[in-house]
Amino acid sequence: MNKKFLQKLSFFLIIFILVSCAPKWKIVKTSSTRIAIDNTTEKLANKQYINYLQTISEEMDRQMKIVIGQTAQQMSADRPESLLSNFSSDLVREVGSQLLGQPIDIGIMNVGGLRTQIPKGDVTVSNIYELMPFENELVIIWLRGDVLQKVIDEIAAKNGEGQSGIQMTIHNKKAANVTVGGKPIDVNKLYTIALSDYMAGGNDELYSLKNYVNLQHTGQKIRDIFIDFFRKAKEEGRILDSKLDGRIKIN
Repeated sequence: MNKKFLQKLSFFLIIFILVSCAPKWKIVKTSSTRIAIDNTTEKLANKQYINYLQTISEEMDRQMKIVIGQTAQQMSADRPESLLSNFSSDLVREVGSQLLGQPIDIGIMNVGGLRTQIPKGDVTVSNIYELMPFENELVIIWLRGDVLQKVIDEIAAKNGEGQSGIQMTIHNKKAANVTVGGKPIDVNKLYTIALSDYMAGGNDELYSLKNYVNLQHTGQKIRDIFIDFFRKAKEEGRILDSKLDGRIKIN
């Protein structure tokens, strides 16, 4: 036999014997100690690190309390239609159109993703973080008309969502009198939709959204879009508002 082969064989045999002869360990007893996290443990804390974190915390609080805009009234999210869901879906559609460089047909904002209300009067950075604690990105998808009809049926089954560009009537959680941009849905047309990457994955029971033809990332967090929009409006001296316009009717 080849000498090198015999050397390798001997090496593996030795390893095998050592492993096979290793003792079989088993747990026979366990114990634990309870360490209370209270003022008695403060003497163990690293004071230098605590001071470092305190500085960061104070700066974060300062940034969060900055007023970035004003509103004419309190805006809350609800179904079938609400001030906040209308405002949000209109905003993602508007910004999506700017980023794409052409008008977008539809904006969708899920009511479940709007975690609190926007107060009347001063709006702070903290208000927007509380409204949108997620790292959702604004994306644009292209959806065939026949698939869009399925999305609208799913919206109706939930008794409405935040939607811009779509007008509809809901009867017994079924969609009727549906128009997009004032026109009936064309099953052969590709529609553009601005929404979150979370929604584009078919989440929150809008399953058909994931059946898009194309998806384009914008690289913009929706939360940042809100903050920038409020700041710009404040610089221009505008007080932001919303209204109910009958885009979703219940029959």
